Amino acid sequence: MSEKKGFFKRLAQGLSKTRDSIASSFDSIFSGFSGIDEDFYEELEEILIMSDMGIDTTMNIIEDLKKKVKENKIKEPEECRQLLIDSIKDQMRLDDTAYDFADKKSVVLVIGVNGVGKTTSVGKLAASLKGQGKKVLLAAADTFRAGAIEQLKEWSNRAGVDIISQAEGADPAAVVYDAVAAAKARDVDVLLCDTAGRLHNKKNLMNELSKINRIIQKEYSEAYLETLIVLDGTTGQNAMAQAKQFKEATDISGIILTKLDGTAKGGIAIAIQSELGIPVKYIGIGEQVDDLQRFDPDMFVNALFEKGEEN
Repeated sequence: MSEKKGFFKRLAQGLSKTRDSIASSFDSIFSGFSGIDEDFYEELEEILIMSDMGIDTTMNIIEDLKKKVKENKIKEPEECRQLLIDSIKDQMRLDDTAYDFADKKSVVLVIGVNGVGKTTSVGKLAASLKGQGKKVLLAAADTFRAGAIEQLKEWSNRAGVDIISQAEGADPAAVVYDAVAAAKARDVDVLLCDTAGRLHNKKNLMNELSKINRIIQKEYSEAYLETLIVLDGTTGQNAMAQAKQFKEATDISGIILTKLDGTAKGGIAIAIQSELGIPVKYIGIGEQVDDLQRFDPDMFVNALFEKGEEN
């Protein structure tokens, strides 16, 4: 079994709760309505909202569906199924430049609140990039959470990459400063920075991220800067609220969505990307090192509707 097919299988299993919560409802709508009318669209709307796709995203999908139904002169509800799937995929298309950072000298800041799987995601991303032949360096700039530095050191050993760290409670910006100097001296391809996950005081968070950004711009202006926010897929609309708050504090270029295995709220992946205009770039569906993968909209939506990988 190819790695891609293996991941698709795990993804389909991981999204089973989301799929179960919407699949039977979809089946009953597509088979239960004899024609396409406002009641049909309203029922469809409700199912999408219940899967945590969000109101705005749902309205976009429904409007797009109505347009396609009209253009193609479709009369049978069942014929809407594929159109709906295609419309959801269209909400999630990634820009051609989404993974540019992986092919340039880059600094990747990984942000997010504690408990979302941030440090683990940094470790898995390091292993993935190392597997692509990149020279990777980790910076343990989450100096406030007890155990965060040790956890990242474990990941650095597992991934076989170097790490720059200081004592617990050290200034995160100082750690990034040291890491940037080391990245330049060692000709590193990607510097991955694990940053503190705090939201209780947005002003402090903003100041801290601004300070880190200033250091990178001053000391390593030629590097490509990527900022990825890690969100816990199980929290649904809460993840959306966190993303909005972080977006106010700093520029975010992508999302790592974790813990998609075992949640009925998988639709949040579609909502976040559509409503915030921030692309989901990686998804995590388990604890294994290869359970963090680049996000593939077609694969995700096919897994959501349990269609074959190639459909």
